[in-house]
Amino acid sequence: MILPVLNEVPSGLRADEVKERLERDGWNELPSGKRRSFFVILFDVVREPMFLMLISCGLIYLLLGSIEDALMLMGFVVVIITIAIVQEGRTERAIEALRDLSSPRALVIRDGCQQRIPGREVVQDDIILLAEGDRVPADAVLISSSSLSTDESLLTGESVPVRKSSHQGLKAPAVPGGDDLPYVFSGTLVVKGHAVARVVQTGSRTQIGNIGISLGTLKPEEGILQRQMRRVVRTISIYSLVLCLIVAVAYGLTRHDWLNGLLAGLTLAMATLPEEFPMVLVIFLALGAWRISRFNVLTRRVSSVEMLGAATVLCVDKTGTLTENRMTVSRIYVDGVIHELDGIGAVLPEAVHEVVEYSILASPPDPFDPMEKAMRELGENALSNTEHLHRDWELQKEYPLSDHLLAMSHVWRSKAGGEYIIAAKGAPEAISDLCHFDRQRSAEIQSVIETLASDGMRVIGVARAALGNLPLPEEQHDYDFTFVGLLGLEDPVREGVPEALRECQEAGMRMIMITGDYPSTARRIGQQIGLKGTDRIITGPELDGMGDDELNNRIEQTAIFARVHPGQKLRIVEALKRRDEVVAMTGDGVNDAPALKAAHIGIAMGARGTDVAREAASLVLVDDHFDSIVGAVKMGRRIYDNIQKAMAFILSVHLPIAGMSLLPVLLHWPLALLPAHILFLELIIDPSCSIVFEMEQEEKGIMKRPPRKLHEPLLGRKVVVRAMVQGMLIFLVVFGMYALMLQSGYGEAESRMVAFAGVVAGNIGLIFANRSWNDSMFRSLKVPNPALWWVSGGALLFLGLVTGVPLMRNLFRFASPEWHHLPPTLFLVIVCFLLPDIVKRPFFRSLFPSLG
Repeated sequence: MILPVLNEVPSGLRADEVKERLERDGWNELPSGKRRSFFVILFDVVREPMFLMLISCGLIYLLLGSIEDALMLMGFVVVIITIAIVQEGRTERAIEALRDLSSPRALVIRDGCQQRIPGREVVQDDIILLAEGDRVPADAVLISSSSLSTDESLLTGESVPVRKSSHQGLKAPAVPGGDDLPYVFSGTLVVKGHAVARVVQTGSRTQIGNIGISLGTLKPEEGILQRQMRRVVRTISIYSLVLCLIVAVAYGLTRHDWLNGLLAGLTLAMATLPEEFPMVLVIFLALGAWRISRFNVLTRRVSSVEMLGAATVLCVDKTGTLTENRMTVSRIYVDGVIHELDGIGAVLPEAVHEVVEYSILASPPDPFDPMEKAMRELGENALSNTEHLHRDWELQKEYPLSDHLLAMSHVWRSKAGGEYIIAAKGAPEAISDLCHFDRQRSAEIQSVIETLASDGMRVIGVARAALGNLPLPEEQHDYDFTFVGLLGLEDPVREGVPEALRECQEAGMRMIMITGDYPSTARRIGQQIGLKGTDRIITGPELDGMGDDELNNRIEQTAIFARVHPGQKLRIVEALKRRDEVVAMTGDGVNDAPALKAAHIGIAMGARGTDVAREAASLVLVDDHFDSIVGAVKMGRRIYDNIQKAMAFILSVHLPIAGMSLLPVLLHWPLALLPAHILFLELIIDPSCSIVFEMEQEEKGIMKRPPRKLHEPLLGRKVVVRAMVQGMLIFLVVFGMYALMLQSGYGEAESRMVAFAGVVAGNIGLIFANRSWNDSMFRSLKVPNPALWWVSGGALLFLGLVTGVPLMRNLFRFASPEWHHLPPTLFLVIVCFLLPDIVKRPFFRSLFPSLG
């Protein structure tokens, strides 16, 4: 490695000094987080009320001899434990990814000799040597450098390399971002030049280490649905246990048969205990994660599925999310004209060929810098069949960038000999200096530069010169350069982003762009994608000067945060959460990890994102396509709607079952429903709520309505009232027919059979009616749902078997079907099937406004 010129070659630390610092500061790596043991996690899970309710339901089923249902509930216990253990490992994996990234090999000077050591052994005050392609092992200050540029996108999110200068007493803050600062940071990449630096921070005290610490202290939030579900299950369970006790005591007191009283109480428990609620939540979220994966979105945190439909703010990292994270030449200025380029494969006007030609000649043959890559890519595509590419020329001399002249030149010569051709590129001011512009010409060029820069572009000047068979001079100024033109480069917007943003806005979601780039660049990108309010920008320095109250007030109207650092991104997310916003954030760099984890929905880029970002996020975009987010949001809303429909179905379907189990006991009538009947009805209820409603398509206009409120209850007032009315109407009709048949001289078995047929018909009617809360059941038939017909057909088939097969008929305590049973049965079945849909009719809702 060629060292920069130093007045005195540093000898580095001695072995005893290294040992002392290692004992004092520890290894140059992130500290491991303490993991909870399996038994601690298990104890935390067992304490949860949801877990206790599942265990209680399983024990009841065991007492009843229903081994299958008990095993099903125990299966969900295993699922909950597994999810908790997997969740526990997420933080450690994120820290491990950070540790691997921040511990590369390092070249240091110790005891006056160069040594290659593991990055974890670097200590404070070590002298490190950096060259192109190296990963910086620790935060350091430059002692000497030559044309050094580093890629700090891991920390700032910006794809353009940052130019560095050696330390000359500059007291600038040691934060990433900004040109000509003397600091390099752990985990960043050297893309050009070489340098000697002194380490100032190692391990968790580095910039990347601070991100790891903040990431480790954040705790993922429990899903809102889980909290609501716990309250719903607890409430219904209390009412259920009270009713069971009433039934058992009433039966025992009125009939002096306590064993059958216990049986009646347990029957009511089977009819009312909400074991389907946790099942629905687990199944819908698990299958929802699978459905969302079809949009190339992987789910890492299941609770994020429920939150997608409630997202109100989408915080987007510009580079790599809205843009492609690569530079392209979009404008070329030559001879007083600015030429717009339509793309890499566009046909270039002849006038700009020379600018592209000399920009390539002024770049390395195999460029590493993104802007030099863009120049070569444009030339290879547009000039491949012209005389402007010179693959047979040989590079004779290179003049690198220097602190006093921000331009570089390459001297080329054909293998056939002839004169030297010199190509120069660099900062437009430096190129103007090389071309010896007068004041008027400099003012003209400066006007063009300002025009391009105001649109968020990076501007590069290009010049050329020629030299005969003379010795090559030592300085670039010794050539007679001619100005060729200017290149305007930008990071292009991803395809499909404007359309995806428009859909998000129509869905009531607000977007905030968060970037480390300059305000003008962020504003330009915002205008290109159609972001509203691009004039409302808060910069990082402004944010530092704000208190939490001022930020809370201004963040409501702010569309762009520019020049921010990682800690500020986290602060922005937390400020939005204080305003009760449901925050979704996208990102791909290490800098995004804390905010991704703190957001309700963290969305990492899968293809270009870092391991740290993917580990911290709850969702991962496999293809990095921004419009996949829109499909995921739409699916999230569909999943929530279907969960709500399933919950309402469970609530309404249990009312006639509970009523027919309770009221005959209190009236001293024959029992209408026995345990076998309840188990049969469960065969309808369980697949209905777990399969039919899960497969239901989204409602019309689902992406035209605003997001639901953050704390909106899953079973809100309108949902509960509608479910209660549907269930009560079915119960009243079935109970009325049961009472009428008993009073009309029909036997107990006959009345029970007809009433049971009515309950089954009511269950099927509830399924058909609740597929959509806007359209009638008959209009909903146009929307395909194969599971609907399988469940309905299976219910009717089993109903035929239990009434037609003598063995099963005896187990269910039914009478043998007769022709005179047909009229009341048909009447009851038709009425019970249609009643749930009638409740949705406008005239019925006008009578009961609370139905919505």
